[in-house]
Amino acid sequence: MKTLIELYDERPLENILATEVFRPERTVFLASPEVAENEALIAAMRAFLEGRGIGSRLLVQKVDMNDPQAVAEALQAIQERYEDCALDICGGTDAALFAGGLFAAGHELPVFTYSRRKGRFFNLQGAPYAEVDTGFVRFSVEDFLRMAGGSMRRGRVDNGILSRYMWMMEPFFSVFLAGRKNWNQTVGYMQAASQGEESLTVEAKPELKAGRERVRANPETLEGLKQIGLINGLSLGDTVRFTFADKQIRAWLRDVGSVLELYIYKTCLDTGLFNDVRTSVVVDWAGQQEQDGVSNEIDVMASRGLTPFFISCKTSEIKTEALNELAVLRDRFGGEMARAAIVTAENANAAVRNRAAELRIGVIDLADLTAGAAGERINEMILGI
Repeated sequence: MKTLIELYDERPLENILATEVFRPERTVFLASPEVAENEALIAAMRAFLEGRGIGSRLLVQKVDMNDPQAVAEALQAIQERYEDCALDICGGTDAALFAGGLFAAGHELPVFTYSRRKGRFFNLQGAPYAEVDTGFVRFSVEDFLRMAGGSMRRGRVDNGILSRYMWMMEPFFSVFLAGRKNWNQTVGYMQAASQGEESLTVEAKPELKAGRERVRANPETLEGLKQIGLINGLSLGDTVRFTFADKQIRAWLRDVGSVLELYIYKTCLDTGLFNDVRTSVVVDWAGQQEQDGVSNEIDVMASRGLTPFFISCKTSEIKTEALNELAVLRDRFGGEMARAAIVTAENANAAVRNRAAELRIGVIDLADLTAGAAGERINEMILGI
């Protein structure tokens, strides 16, 4: 096969997987005018292939994907122009698939497809080389964003430094669980007591004003943070004194959600399931890195071969809006192969679980976290066992 014909689909992985595996001289997409005229998207797809070291030339043929006759005519023009063509029918509209099947049957056009369930390509007609298992293909977190036309901005955390902090992630989470009911107060106090950007030293009254509220130092939580080495030189009395271990730990102790995100990040790593795990992933939807562009943050994102895993972490109760946002991100940047989960440090009620199930989102709640079962739940979501 020198020429791969693809029916453009909204599922990013299906659009590029055959090119990744077979690496033809050229890939010709049949796409709607809306897609074919989207220069930024096409450029992003070309850049993605180039970044993967794939030399296939990417071409786009504009066609009405809901008009079987137009699709058939476009297929005939491609087959006449380019040598050694084959059609991948794992994407596209129903009309395009119907037209592709009919055309291939009457014009000796080799056809193959991909089975997500079996993780392999299958020859349907005249393409014996397409009997290929895709277990060898690995995509990173960033790959999944880029193949969908997006990009990854740097988030609140430099993932490159996290290996230096693995020692504190589980103990930090244990301190959080012990003081969970007052965690917002604790973080509010950390914020109010440490105003200077560069200062690691805190010296403040036990009770401080934070906006319209007042926040108090929690002695038990502070002692717990001291015991695990996140703060040093703790002194409690009429004045609270301590020193943050370093600037990064200071940032985490001033952010309500960081403790849960770090714990889930480490849990994903500890499962051994993933070839890439990231936290604080900021997704630039258009891939243009513009400050006013549309972006979202994914608390934790991981990849296992062809499967991206999107995780939202909440120290508070799960809201419907959070589930909807997570589902949109998963579908836009992962497609049918993707998995998603939401983690909450509260108990999830039946209404939340039902809505999550409707959206194909797994739930890990307080009961799972306190039982140390988060890793088991992730295994179930990814492997189905």
